[in-house]
Amino acid sequence: MKIICVMGARPNFVKVAALYRAFSKCPEFSVSLVHTGQHHDDAMYKVFLTQLGLPEPDFSLCIHGGSHTEQTAQIMLAFEKVLSSESPDLVMVVGDVNSSLACALVAAKEGVPLAHVEAGLRSGDKSMPEEINRVLIDHMADGLFVSEEAAVRNLQNEGIPSGKIHFVGNVMIDSLVYCREKAMELPLLNDLGLKKRGYVVLTMHRPSNVDSLAELTLLADLIQALCKIRPVVFPVHPRTKSSLISHGIWGQLENCSGLHLLPPQGYLEFINLISHAALVITDSGGVQEETTFLNVPCVTFRKSTERPSTIGEGTNRLVGDLDVAHALGIITEVLKKEKNQTSLPALWDGLAADRIVQIIQKKYLK
Repeated sequence: MKIICVMGARPNFVKVAALYRAFSKCPEFSVSLVHTGQHHDDAMYKVFLTQLGLPEPDFSLCIHGGSHTEQTAQIMLAFEKVLSSESPDLVMVVGDVNSSLACALVAAKEGVPLAHVEAGLRSGDKSMPEEINRVLIDHMADGLFVSEEAAVRNLQNEGIPSGKIHFVGNVMIDSLVYCREKAMELPLLNDLGLKKRGYVVLTMHRPSNVDSLAELTLLADLIQALCKIRPVVFPVHPRTKSSLISHGIWGQLENCSGLHLLPPQGYLEFINLISHAALVITDSGGVQEETTFLNVPCVTFRKSTERPSTIGEGTNRLVGDLDVAHALGIITEVLKKEKNQTSLPALWDGLAADRIVQIIQKKYLK
């Protein structure tokens, strides 16, 4: 059976790596990797392939930049040629980025069966491009592989037949389990002069938090206030750095005592950093899941989350819009609170990709 797996951005690489390992155990599957180019430089792409054990993609579409519409349209045109030349039996997309939507649309229009891994997640916030992408992909997919129980209910409420929905667990956690021991061997804390549970990790990249001068000013104020409480490690996304520089705030942060400004980190380095942190502050979806598995407190700067299990069963708290005083109150409260072991969401056990492969075997290899 010939399968094409699509990946475009960093979280996709993490998820596809778990799937690729699981499919590689089964000789009846032939898996080709397509990289759209959405994340393409060494820091955002190459290091992830190396650390996650992924081979070079079979097809590199080399498409990046442009508006959401431009990016989606260009990926569709390029991926159509891949489908035409390869004639796969199944296209598999992961997550909710533009690359996933673009390739899902082409597969649906060409009549190629489509599988969506991480289906059913909903934030309820349609101002997020990712929310639009999720909904559209799910309503085109033949097989919907779900990471948490709330996502099953979301799909059922939208009228998707139960026979298409498969609750399998979280492939993001598969890769974390697979790589965790190697990540823990890195001497990052010594290199940075940090102590375990003695620092905060910060990541920010969503347009609502980093695109405007007003939001960036609030972010800088928050960072400066945080650095008076604990050292802050801030791996800076290229989009965020560009915005900080263009709005004249980067220099202010460079002079902030207690702040470690780092380039984007490899997968192993980032897992090492968040594993030993006292707290992680983020606006990322995947980081909410990783901190829940690692039992590390997480504060998320968003009004809503498509991953409610990280709140109900995990370590995550939503803050909403950037408000320095409100955020500091919650952060201080979390840092003072004694750390308790939380329960893991169901099936977050490192075996999700294996379950997906078993389901595909039964569904398509009759």
